[in-house]
Amino acid sequence: MASIEDRLRIVPEFRSNEHDKVRNLLLDGKLARRLSRWPTEDLELEISVKDRDTSKQRMTLECWIAKAPKMVATSGRPDLEAAVLECRDDLYKQVDKFITKKESERRR
Repeated sequence: MASIEDRLRIVPEFRSNEHDKVRNLLLDGKLARRLSRWPTEDLELEISVKDRDTSKQRMTLECWIAKAPKMVATSGRPDLEAAVLECRDDLYKQVDKFITKKESERRR
């Protein structure tokens, strides 16, 4: 059975020795717990970074969940770890907002 970690694509702009750290920062905690509401086959995550190690560095964390709008979290922080954490926290808020909206619609 696939895990959430298996559904995360880390694009080549990240160095191979950073993959485990990025995966752990993103998926050890509340975001993984939130995403565990869905079957893993209904999830896709991708993290990328453009203009790496420049003043224009931009990190993007995209999330696709079946029957949900695409969610995108971004960060312009120059520190890689801080950018990953900012994307993670932003995506958590978006997923939480989506869940809250769906639950309130269901109660009506």
